[in-house]
Amino acid sequence: QVQLVESGGGLVQPGGSLRLSCAASGRFFSINVMAWYRQAPGKQRELVAVITSGTSTNYADSVKGRFTISRDNAKNTAYLQMNSLKPEDTAVYYCNAAYQLTAMTGPLSSWGQGTQVTVSS
Repeated sequence: QVQLVESGGGLVQPGGSLRLSCAASGRFFSINVMAWYRQAPGKQRELVAVITSGTSTNYADSVKGRFTISRDNAKNTAYLQMNSLKPEDTAVYYCNAAYQLTAMTGPLSSWGQGTQVTVSS
């Protein structure tokens, strides 16, 4: 089982930056994909960015050019660098990992507890 712990959220003014971290721990064979989702009040959870173990990335259109996802496989940690933040980026940000317990088992999914990001003047 993989446990995910997010950190780095907070209050920032429009145009500012934040860097979120997601540290994975526990027993696993590999973490294949790590992703960031967000959920604003009254809205559904949406995918923000995803990165594979080979460091291929994909982004939601709303954050392209402003957010950058990366990972350090040696530390089992993913990051989300958020620049030029807007009030509409305000949400709880969740980390997700798709992992395997062994080389022979299928992918499982784990979620972090979430970290609040508030963009406001």
